[in-house]
Amino acid sequence: MPRPILATIHPAAFRHNLERVRRAAPDARVWAVVKANAYGHGIERVFDGMRSADGFALLDLAEAQRVRDLGWRGPILLLEGVFEQRDLELCSRLDLWHTVHCNEQIDMLATHKTNVPQRVFLKMNVGMNRLGFMPERYRAAWTRLNALPQVDEISLMCHFSDADGPRGVAQQMAVFAAASRDLPGERSLSNSAAILRHTVDPAQAALHPEALVVSDWVRPGIVLYGSAPDYPEHSAADWALQPTMTLAAKIIATQALDTRASVGYGSSFVADKPMRIGVVACGYADGYPRICPTGTPVLVDGVPTRTVGRVSMDMITVDLTPVPQAGVGSTATLWGRAANGTVLPIDDVAVCAQTVGYELMCGLALRVPVEVAA
Repeated sequence: MPRPILATIHPAAFRHNLERVRRAAPDARVWAVVKANAYGHGIERVFDGMRSADGFALLDLAEAQRVRDLGWRGPILLLEGVFEQRDLELCSRLDLWHTVHCNEQIDMLATHKTNVPQRVFLKMNVGMNRLGFMPERYRAAWTRLNALPQVDEISLMCHFSDADGPRGVAQQMAVFAAASRDLPGERSLSNSAAILRHTVDPAQAALHPEALVVSDWVRPGIVLYGSAPDYPEHSAADWALQPTMTLAAKIIATQALDTRASVGYGSSFVADKPMRIGVVACGYADGYPRICPTGTPVLVDGVPTRTVGRVSMDMITVDLTPVPQAGVGSTATLWGRAANGTVLPIDDVAVCAQTVGYELMCGLALRVPVEVAA
């Protein structure tokens, strides 16, 4: 019998979350961001739930090939562009759109031999200071690209560093608007947090100068996967998002603890009264964060309870006090939706691990079996 742990992917939740994005940005086309193997979910597993998007955005050429192999004939955007000259040949063959964020990428395009001009997205650095041309050099980069016969349409893009916090996007939006003024081309500006927190209908823009007017393309990432982009200020429920991944495992043993009995390595948890604990077939080798302390939320048979003691490589121990009927064979939901419909948001677990939901999704171990819900 295989080890009793399972991750379940929920296509219906992707469809719901994508529709949530469309309601927030009704006049924009939507890039479904599927980088990092669809945030650990698996591109092939999420494709059906995301195929109503207007395009797919990712990083790797191999992942772009996988999306094409699934039958997608629409736009695919390489968010970091190409890394070497020969990548442009595959862009031509697969009909990929790609980001241009540095002069070296323009140099590659200038020497690329092709009969079919390519669609590019010129990126501006508005303060993230990772990728993109500085605002004062942006127009010169656009001029260089526009002069190349290898380039067809040029779209304009940037990425906000503080859309999820109090600083917001107004200052960076102003930088982008000033540096790109009068340049033709579609705009792609908003990430998940900007879509939910800083988007207003264009007709209402004058009444909300602090907000971001919808751009031609939005780039939702984490919001599509059911995690709040600005947690803990807002939860997934606040944004009406549904979890797209459930990680669950069975209880494989129980123990009765006397007062002052300890649990696990280092005896970090000591019972202050008699209690029962369950041993769950999941550990840090499955992608559950080792740093999660006693008190991290978990559901047992859909009932909220907590972890106790240290997370081991293959096991977690949980407090069965709130679920006295639970025993060997009971299901522990580590994040996601339990069988009774109760949801444990992945963000609630991530904050206990001093991280974000993205990392937990991407960190699901290969040894964990995955199924796609009907």
